[in-house]
Amino acid sequence: MARIAFILLTHKDPQGVIDQARRLTATGDFVSIHFDKRAPKAKFQQIRDALGDHPGVTFAARRVKCGWGEWSLVAATLEALRAAEAAFPHATHFYMLSGDCMPIKSAEFAHGFLDAEDCDYIESFDFFESDWIKTGIKKERLIYRHWFNERTHKWLFYTSLELQQKFGLARPVPRDLQVMIGSQWWCLRRQTVEAVLDLISQRPEIPRFFATTWIPDETFFQTLVSHVVPRKQIRTRTLTFLIFSDYGMPVTFYNDHYDLLLRQDYLFARKISPEALDLRARLGALWQAEGHAFSIAAEGRRLFSFLTGRGRIGRRFAPRFWETESSLGAERVVQIVVAKKWHIAKRLTAAIRAATEVPAVDYVFNEQDANLPDMGGVATSVGKRERHRRALVKLMFEQFSSDRLVFCVDPSALSLITDFNADRAETRILFVDTRFDDDYVRGHMGRVGLISPGAPADIVDRLLPVVRWDLEHEADRLKEAGFRYLVTISETAGTDRNAAALAAFLGVSPDQARHLAETPHLFAD
Repeated sequence: MARIAFILLTHKDPQGVIDQARRLTATGDFVSIHFDKRAPKAKFQQIRDALGDHPGVTFAARRVKCGWGEWSLVAATLEALRAAEAAFPHATHFYMLSGDCMPIKSAEFAHGFLDAEDCDYIESFDFFESDWIKTGIKKERLIYRHWFNERTHKWLFYTSLELQQKFGLARPVPRDLQVMIGSQWWCLRRQTVEAVLDLISQRPEIPRFFATTWIPDETFFQTLVSHVVPRKQIRTRTLTFLIFSDYGMPVTFYNDHYDLLLRQDYLFARKISPEALDLRARLGALWQAEGHAFSIAAEGRRLFSFLTGRGRIGRRFAPRFWETESSLGAERVVQIVVAKKWHIAKRLTAAIRAATEVPAVDYVFNEQDANLPDMGGVATSVGKRERHRRALVKLMFEQFSSDRLVFCVDPSALSLITDFNADRAETRILFVDTRFDDDYVRGHMGRVGLISPGAPADIVDRLLPVVRWDLEHEADRLKEAGFRYLVTISETAGTDRNAAALAAFLGVSPDQARHLAETPHLFAD
């Protein structure tokens, strides 16, 4: 059975460290502690006094003063890792934790999870080819030497970098190493840890190189594990659940996040608020629980994005500066069908194609196959269609040899609708107003990934009014945007009113409009 040696990096809350170590070792696992040397000596002594004679606890032989982005974090990890490897010969896995981490599964579940597959869990993406780094310097992290901390000595950090660039002092990466990057929170098998420690012992130039790179805790182990372990034995993921906000800061979890955390496909989570005493107590008890069944939904990140993004949707009414010369033309008419229920909009466009001369396509900015004409492969990517929306629509006008064009848009894409409305071309909008019963809302939540098929009923029921309000809010935003040509059809409006709206929207005869309004099963789900 798996037995885990936790590599615990901490810098505060000595009583919390003591509690965490006792909790993790109560199930037969082990803990190796590194307590930041910047912290007061008395706090470290409090931990030593409480745990010094605990058979399942060991301490790093040397305490290191740690700084974000520095080699010191890797040095501290290595100190605790060497201590654990020597002190706990029965440990099968080594798991990186911080003092802010808490278990979100039981030890029974974690041991079974690790026993199920002989592999290492560590994010490891190609440093140069992947887009893991979103902002800031990239290759400069490696090819130049960094002796100063960017956060505490910003001027020295960037002056040193500029001087090295000016005088061409770039350096090569150590021979035969493919540099990888990923999260610092990993879980490695014993043989992997031993191989990494042997490698850096035999090749001191490797730690010497990483000691002057920037943020090496995201590259050191990620690179060396990939060097000593076959790729098929590496799962490029972390087992610690964490979410970053829009501002790049880790999200903190509180008492009301208990159910959410347990449903995630991870073993631990960070960061748990120090004030969330109830959450900490419940998660602490969970680690020692037996026979607990977990319902995995893994919707945490998408739920966070959905709930925090509500109310932040920006609006832009003026054309972008590079679009000012790309008008569709004042003589053209853009006719946009806005519908949340895509199947209704597609029935309508199919009827328009069959009964009128007006060209009509479907959700061109959402789906690959949208009844587009043959345009020579220039619109094969949905992402490119969105970025070059006006160029695409202008090309469709030309391909259809028409000055009118119907296409469909989801009501969530208000900025896209606004873009077209700002063009010199005339923009007409037909809003398909529909009702959202509980079954539809549940299906919508599943389609967009807010819930999984096994999500608990109480969570789904709590989300239902929130999501329904969000759908209704999309319609309100559309109606309140002040568009000049906006008409509505709905299941409850009746054939006469819907026909009048369609006639105004399409510019067709009353008979043709009535024929469209009477399309069989138009509003059926």
